Amino acid sequence: MIGIVNINKPKGISSSKVVLAIKHLINEKKVGHLGTLDPLASGVLPIAIGRATRLFDFFLKKSKTYIATFRFGIETDTLDLEGNVIKTSENIPSKSQLDIAVKSFLGNILQMPPIYSSKKINGQTAYKLARKGQNIDLKPCNIHIYKFKVLRKIDEVTFEFLIDCSSGTYIRALARDLGEKVFSCATMTSLIRIRSGGFDIKNALDYDKLSAENISKNLIPLEKVLEEFKKVEISKDIYFKLKNGQKINLEKFICKNENYVVECDGRIVGIGKKTDNYFKITTYLE
Repeated sequence: MIGIVNINKPKGISSSKVVLAIKHLINEKKVGHLGTLDPLASGVLPIAIGRATRLFDFFLKKSKTYIATFRFGIETDTLDLEGNVIKTSENIPSKSQLDIAVKSFLGNILQMPPIYSSKKINGQTAYKLARKGQNIDLKPCNIHIYKFKVLRKIDEVTFEFLIDCSSGTYIRALARDLGEKVFSCATMTSLIRIRSGGFDIKNALDYDKLSAENISKNLIPLEKVLEEFKKVEISKDIYFKLKNGQKINLEKFICKNENYVVECDGRIVGIGKKTDNYFKITTYLE
């Protein structure tokens, strides 16, 4: 079995648990998620199966869309409801104030990751250091916010937002920063990922319906997964030479440093690109 299955992960379980469940159901060792989703979050979790696990780097940096709820008036050390309250404020913004404030986050911005995150510091994860009470020297990261919209007011202190953002964005940190922007404080109370790259929650298989049969029915083949890539067809002779490390100068229309799906004899054999006028398969898929 080779391809990707789009899973709708429920709140309360880890991404790793979904991977383990699929491994057990289809008896396949090579299974992995294409971008983790925190246990407190739910929604789209693409799972690669078989040689499709080699595509991780090609999907890691895809943009994502979330529906999140932020509670204003409190901030926790984890920036979600699992943490301890470290700040409070009686200043609760109105929807109109938030409508204006979210616009300042659009485009390229610098974001300071949460201290309770998977960021690496001298080889150790930030959240492990935080739990030990150690000082954490995190650096701000460049992210891009494509859309940030207030959807509705849920109660006197809680609002729901739609966020379309680049990979690497921490929604919990957006809650913190938005709270500061409106002279208050805020904590994320729920998070649903409704899109990850080309994978949408509308087409996702619910976790509670996982079975070998349903995984097979919902498996997205490599041809569909990689349809956005340009393609190059090579002969068996050229494929043999590439596999054996020979330098091949392919057609001039192949752009430098652009990834191409490589097909041979009607099947996908890998992903490659041209560097220094020579073409090379960088990821083999057979």
